[in-house]
Amino acid sequence: MTYSIQVKDLTLNFGAVSVLKTMNLDVTEGEFIVLLGPSGCGKSTLLNCLAGLLEPSDGEIWIKGKNVTWAEPNERGIGMVFQSYALYPQMTVRGNLSFGLRNARMPKGEIDKRVARASEILQIGPLLDRKPGALSGGQRQRVAIGRALVRDVDVFLFDEPLSNLDAKLRSELRVEIKRLHSRLKNTMVYVTHDQIEALTLADRIAVMKGGVIQQLAAPQEIYNRPANLFVAGFIGSPSMNFLPGQTLDGGRSFDFAGTRIDLEGYEGGAVGTRSKAILGLRPEHLLIQTQPEPGRTIPATVEIDEPMGADSLVWLRAGDLAMSVRVPVEQRPQPGQAVHLRVDIRHASVFDSETEARV
Repeated sequence: MTYSIQVKDLTLNFGAVSVLKTMNLDVTEGEFIVLLGPSGCGKSTLLNCLAGLLEPSDGEIWIKGKNVTWAEPNERGIGMVFQSYALYPQMTVRGNLSFGLRNARMPKGEIDKRVARASEILQIGPLLDRKPGALSGGQRQRVAIGRALVRDVDVFLFDEPLSNLDAKLRSELRVEIKRLHSRLKNTMVYVTHDQIEALTLADRIAVMKGGVIQQLAAPQEIYNRPANLFVAGFIGSPSMNFLPGQTLDGGRSFDFAGTRIDLEGYEGGAVGTRSKAILGLRPEHLLIQTQPEPGRTIPATVEIDEPMGADSLVWLRAGDLAMSVRVPVEQRPQPGQAVHLRVDIRHASVFDSETEARV
């Protein structure tokens, strides 16, 4: 297997604060990796280490088989796209795209060829003679991507490039970036705190917390089989429902506030008897019905519903616990109605209360 990027035991400390903790990450040739996590988790710090903008305290960074741990940014064969666009306001789009190439004393014919190719790929040809002040936010970000693209490198680094845009533009540019990767087949490392961006763009997602990768896997693997409580709660909107309780009968059933739930068919297999455990259920893996089924349903009372267009998000109260269920709009129950939530145990997750790891 050919690796485009290898991060080996990377550590970064700011004084007594450990920001990255013995980080290891292998990125294969042409892969789209998303670094996902809340603010302060170390994702942008890791990207800046890859770019050469921060020096690690320990460990190594390899790009295309070359140890670049102490190499200058321009020696690493990378192109970087920043959150802030970082365009020169006095230059035209053409000038912004060609500036780095002119500084590198590249022949004019090659510069024109690369600018034309980037503008064609990003559909910004009609904008080449405009200045950034005359462009929309989405157009400016396309130019910022184009400036990285003209360098003709193997690795692209994106630092939350869509966070300054409105929801519609974010959605449009997300599609453009995915199309760009499909066309170029370059290795891309993309930082975001937006789980929708991560789930739609990534070949694999690295979910980070406290300078540590909590789980590195394909989007559907992370969504359906989160490694721990943090990943389960961070991925998904709304969050997974967490039911505190304990497993019984040698792990064949789960007790939640006196309601027994049959665990037969749980994908994780035998969970064992645990004095404390947490059952995780995503809103779309619960079904609202009027009749109880022993071992399969949880009694609840409807509080409110949120119409979301194609479906509706219903909020209920099960004992002292607030729960959410996703239902078709035409099947919305009435507030105050007593219902029963049928559990699809095949898509559930059981977590150990002490270690918070998925069982």
